[in-house]
Amino acid sequence: MKGLIAKKVGMTQVFDEQGNLTPVTVISVEPNTVVSIKTKENCGYDAVVLGVDNLKEKKVSKPYAGQFSEGIAPKRHLKEFRDFEKEVAVGDEVGVELLEGIRFLDVTATSKGKGFQGVMKRWGFHGGRATHGSKFHREAGGTGSCTSPGHCFKNVKMAGHTGCDRVTIQNLKVVKVDPELKVVMVRGAVPGNKNCTLIIKNAVKK
Repeated sequence: MKGLIAKKVGMTQVFDEQGNLTPVTVISVEPNTVVSIKTKENCGYDAVVLGVDNLKEKKVSKPYAGQFSEGIAPKRHLKEFRDFEKEVAVGDEVGVELLEGIRFLDVTATSKGKGFQGVMKRWGFHGGRATHGSKFHREAGGTGSCTSPGHCFKNVKMAGHTGCDRVTIQNLKVVKVDPELKVVMVRGAVPGNKNCTLIIKNAVKK
């Protein structure tokens, strides 16, 4: 497993040699610092903990700072990657060069929060007729039963809070990797707002 902590920059478009347009999402990958290494002897499994974005010492509590070795500044974002394929040591930095040769990525992030929404926006319901006198336009319709059990069943699609969930988009094709700009471009959209934190890994199903 190869993975990095990255940041979403935004979307743009690129043209290939045949002139075909491809919409891409630009992902910025700053150097990830190896914070710690977990082994089967100590923790029961092999993993590497990466961190990015330094924190000021006065904003870090002693328990949180205790997991960082000497010479490593406390990081804002930490992520553990199991069965890391590259040999690294504590204090090393891993960047976008780790993605060279990888054709597809899985991207995980927190989706945009949309607050409380009705069934038409949340689940894509068609709603009722829009004609005069219908009185049924954007409602959910019946949700219960006329006989037993006399209550709504679980997992019925209703209005409610939408978005702000952990989402993983799989098999995003890598269009370009630019080591100088420290960015990777993937085909299609990526969940989350601009400048949000992403977890990118090599695709599991490819």
